Amino acid sequence: MSPASASAPRLTEIQRSILAWVAERIDAGMPPSQTEIMQAFGFKSLRAAQYHLEALERFGAIRRLPGKARGLQLVREAIRDDTVTGDLFEPDAAIGPDDAVRLPILGRVSAGQPIGADIGSDASLVLDRSVFSPSPDYLLKVQGDSMRDEGILDGDLIGVHRTRDARNGQIVVARIDDEITVKVLDLRNGGLRLLPRNPEHLPIDIDADQDFAIEGLYCGLVRPNR
Repeated sequence: MSPASASAPRLTEIQRSILAWVAERIDAGMPPSQTEIMQAFGFKSLRAAQYHLEALERFGAIRRLPGKARGLQLVREAIRDDTVTGDLFEPDAAIGPDDAVRLPILGRVSAGQPIGADIGSDASLVLDRSVFSPSPDYLLKVQGDSMRDEGILDGDLIGVHRTRDARNGQIVVARIDDEITVKVLDLRNGGLRLLPRNPEHLPIDIDADQDFAIEGLYCGLVRPNR
């Protein structure tokens, strides 16, 4: 049965994003490993990457070759353009109620220099709960590339777990005065710094007189189709 038929399983948004990314990598001559998929999409475990690959295989979009680390093949005759662009995407139906979480998209967060928070959007997404750890409260859209080496890219939607508490080395969403940024928290040497994960960007040192607060912890991401 074709995956385009009415009774065929439907892909979640994250699965469509994974399929598009896997297709790009295969076309470039290097199918990704499960570890690379885990890192690229911000999963906390290999099991999350395996879960979505299994779903893509059941859908008929890929084949997994046993015993090969990069054993992914596209089933091109089974993939139509709307597999990735949306006709086969029904967010509320594609994810079971125990696995689904609806998250509001509250604005933007900088992965570069801090930017003002663009709060007030009514947009939301229904996503697979297994993508995130800990459980997120909302999404922010990333602007910039300072967290590139953590796999957080410009245009990604990051999940944020609302909390004021964070440990040294955790990725946090922080407010500096009236601006919002995502960085690695550095509490060493008696100071407070926010570290990028891209050598082209400089750390941000927080002065004692600045209005600073931890807004939440980064807990995973989804990557919209480019």
